[in-house]
Amino acid sequence: MRLSELRTGESAIIIKVFGHGGFRRRILEMGFVRGKTITSVLNAPLNDPIKYGIMGYEVSLRRSEAELIEIVPYSQKDLLDLNDSLGTIPDDDIRQLVDAKSHSINVALVGNPNSGKTSLFNALSGGHEHVGNYSGVTVDSKSGTFNYKGYKINITDLPGTYALSAYTPEELYVRRHLIEQNPDVVINAVVASNIERNLYLTCELIDINPPMVVALNMYDELQHSGANLDYDCLGRMMGVPMVPIVARTGKGLDNLLDCVIAVYEGTDNRVRHVHINHSVSIENSISILSKYMRESSIKLPPYFPYRYLSIKLLEKDPEIEKLIEKNDESRTLFDLRNKAISKIDNILHEDVETAVANEKYGFIEGALKETYISGEHEKNIKTKFIDRIVTNKYMGFPIFIALMFIMFSATFTLGAYPQEWIEMLVGKLGAFIGAVMNDGALKDLIVDGIIGGVGAVIVFLPNILILYLFISVMEDSGYMARAAFIMDKIMHRIGLHGKSFIPLIMGFGCNVPAIMASRTIESKSSRIITILINPFMSCSARLPVFILLAGTFFPRNAGVVVSSMYFLGIVIAVVTARLMRRVIFKQDETPFVMELPPYRLPTFKATIIHMWEKCAQYLKKIGGIILLAAIIIWFLSYYPHKVAADSAVNATSKTESIVPDSISIIKIDASNTNASYNSENSYLGRIGKFCEPVMKPLGLNWKASVSLLCGTAAKEIIVSTMGVLYTGDEEANEATLSEKIIASEDFTTRSAIAFMVFILLYFPCVATLAAISHETGSWKWAAF
Repeated sequence: MRLSELRTGESAIIIKVFGHGGFRRRILEMGFVRGKTITSVLNAPLNDPIKYGIMGYEVSLRRSEAELIEIVPYSQKDLLDLNDSLGTIPDDDIRQLVDAKSHSINVALVGNPNSGKTSLFNALSGGHEHVGNYSGVTVDSKSGTFNYKGYKINITDLPGTYALSAYTPEELYVRRHLIEQNPDVVINAVVASNIERNLYLTCELIDINPPMVVALNMYDELQHSGANLDYDCLGRMMGVPMVPIVARTGKGLDNLLDCVIAVYEGTDNRVRHVHINHSVSIENSISILSKYMRESSIKLPPYFPYRYLSIKLLEKDPEIEKLIEKNDESRTLFDLRNKAISKIDNILHEDVETAVANEKYGFIEGALKETYISGEHEKNIKTKFIDRIVTNKYMGFPIFIALMFIMFSATFTLGAYPQEWIEMLVGKLGAFIGAVMNDGALKDLIVDGIIGGVGAVIVFLPNILILYLFISVMEDSGYMARAAFIMDKIMHRIGLHGKSFIPLIMGFGCNVPAIMASRTIESKSSRIITILINPFMSCSARLPVFILLAGTFFPRNAGVVVSSMYFLGIVIAVVTARLMRRVIFKQDETPFVMELPPYRLPTFKATIIHMWEKCAQYLKKIGGIILLAAIIIWFLSYYPHKVAADSAVNATSKTESIVPDSISIIKIDASNTNASYNSENSYLGRIGKFCEPVMKPLGLNWKASVSLLCGTAAKEIIVSTMGVLYTGDEEANEATLSEKIIASEDFTTRSAIAFMVFILLYFPCVATLAAISHETGSWKWAAF
């Protein structure tokens, strides 16, 4: 709770004081420190400012200032319970009450892409967020909680960003988080072996002036290169403690957390606010704007120093301009800004943003000259050697195509063995339960609905895991960024951006996170086109259908058929993108700027964790939406339940005394006849029959039509629906779904291909449609 929310007459204990610079220092000096009791005495006639009582005297604060003080309120009853004979709260009780709240530290994890930020998050929190070795893998914040030395630490992993301007969605997201959430401590993850480039973001954070610790990640790479860094001296120069760590192995993490606690408690003597000085003309302009903000009645975000706001105003930051435009005096401030920009242009002959960036790098260079000695070993020899091969003019594309083909073929061939084992277990389970239960609706629900429907999907779990294994290795190793690099020219020719390639490749896993990953594309038109063509990238949910039909009708060339479906999706996506660029969107010439990280060997632990998470997601989906869908589909396919083949049943009873050996055959035939009749005349069969004329030219019957309709919720449900519809007698329960489909003679090789192509190209699942709507900001694009 914040002090501004305390009602008149109520008391509270102070927990934390947020804010920055002079305000925070002044408020602490006035006694607003942790553990002190404060009372809301009186509101001004217009409810602002508010008079508070603290330490025997009264002080007034504006609501905006009171909002920066966190408190724990207590009632009069609490006072009576805690008061001793002197009428004061005992120190022990105060300490217990305050410690319960104040020993909770909110940490924001900020850093460049590929700085090992998400690896650090996983190492600290024990979370299992996926680490992708390419720009923009973290497109949203992830949170985790852990305990350390009596403190509860809530850590948030923010998107990777190079600066805190308003250029990319990541930059805006990080800056807004720092404004709105106001974390107690910021951990700035910096790649130690590439420290000069990484410290630019540190300088931007210094301008904002949050309590901060710099984590010098991958410090082992710096040492291996033979370089030497006096990180303690550098930290004192910049006013920010620096701690060397290796997140991958956990080395130095205890020191990092000790430093976070020291900064939070205000006991680290290296912490001080440093002004990164600019040229005289820029500094004069900053002073003029800061003075006006300080002395005027203009309302500004209390979390940001005037100096930072002044710099961003000079850079014409659109987000900061929007904040200031809400004020009556904004026109005067903008006039002052415009005059200052004109004066700087005349003196420096360059725009303010360029000048500020150059001077920040100048500050970094000067600091490193005194603290850093470069190594004698050449950096990234391994990366340069591999790049000569995988990005070669003649070998790059064949290698990429070969890797894609190996990935899809291995998904089928390697996954076929565990798939057969699971399929056999599912069949035996269905046969066992069918044998021990009495005939009736409940037995049919469990055997045909749940086991038949869910079992038909769960058998493809090994294939999904193998697919994600390949994608994970390509992401973590750094090859995915090279794939975007070699594909940029082709992507540009079809009207897209090189960065579009990464979300498209991710779409082979799942379209939803792939669509979210398109946030990293700066160009709005390229981003929208990438989002809209992403569903043509055949996601892992379609894979079970492809494997089922390809393995059933093309057993010798199943890998080739499955790969062909993926490549067909790519071709359709390319054609669609080209058409959209020509018809709907104008040509967009956003430059291709993307970091190519060094190659790193993916860790076994990270890869296994990633695979297990995808396994858990798949199983959760099976136990949720697919189970529910299987039950609904069974219900619709079972009712209204009638016995049709009366003559066959009568024939059975008459023949039992004459031809005993034929009883089983006649019973099976009768059972099959009843099952077929019931399926066709059920609610689901009627829906399928209604749609059948539309699908008949493709060689697809009503069962295929129903499967496609059910697949609108989730593509895995197509296989689940087929598992429910293609049920037979008890003895046939041990047969695989492939054997049941072949026995039905509903599909030919032609219609099987038509079915797969239709599944590839028709509209995506509900979750993907929701993601399209969210990321484009309009349901119109989802409907389109």
